[in-house]
Amino acid sequence: MNESPKGICRLSVVAMRTTAKSDASLVSQLLFGEHYTVLEEKNDMLKIQLHYDNSEGWISKNQHTSISNEYFNQVNLSDYKVCIDLSGTIYFQKKHVHILFGSVLPITTNELFKLEEQVAFNGESKSLSQKREFEYMKEVMKKYLNAPYLTGGKTPFGVDAGGFIQQVFKVCGYRLPRTIDEQMKSGQEVHSIDSIIPGDLVFSANKPEVGYIFLGGDDYAGIYGGEVKKIGLDDLGESGLKARRILLKKLTPEQA
Repeated sequence: MNESPKGICRLSVVAMRTTAKSDASLVSQLLFGEHYTVLEEKNDMLKIQLHYDNSEGWISKNQHTSISNEYFNQVNLSDYKVCIDLSGTIYFQKKHVHILFGSVLPITTNELFKLEEQVAFNGESKSLSQKREFEYMKEVMKKYLNAPYLTGGKTPFGVDAGGFIQQVFKVCGYRLPRTIDEQMKSGQEVHSIDSIIPGDLVFSANKPEVGYIFLGGDDYAGIYGGEVKKIGLDDLGESGLKARRILLKKLTPEQA
């Protein structure tokens, strides 16, 4: 049985749409270096499933770069770098490509799949798998400060609530699903909102489309008033909050 075709994003950002129409609503985005499986072809559009989080959407066929199943599996095995500059330029396959924060760079410490000789990138990056602490996460969140709300967006130039949370944790070495609904089931439940610690995710039972990262004290970060900003506990303005812990693998009895 033939395997499904595979692809990889070789543009700075590519729209993933809800249906096979070029003007359909945005459901998510592809960033440079993200790879995917092609599920279906219709007209000039391809339905894809992003490998990183299994999210699905339609992209323009002319923005698709085909790769072999062998290369797809190679990407899965390689601990590539992630761009931690707000924006930059990579020289790859004899051309310059503008890339954005969170893009995956074909640079790896895995000697078997080492590709540095084909890549020139002078910006800041880190290994995707390297897990970082909350203090580092605070610096990552600053990249998104005042980013405008964009349904389906996941860059500092337009982002939604799920995209903001996912990308912040991605850069810090933690893999989360794409949507708030899925993120509400990730990690470990914090049984009391009074027990939250910095880095915990906080969700509203009455507003399932929003989520926030707890910063400590009375401060949270997330989409509020059409942009990413820091807000206070009073801005949440309601009871029924639920929390999930991602940064720690195990809760102590005192924290639960």
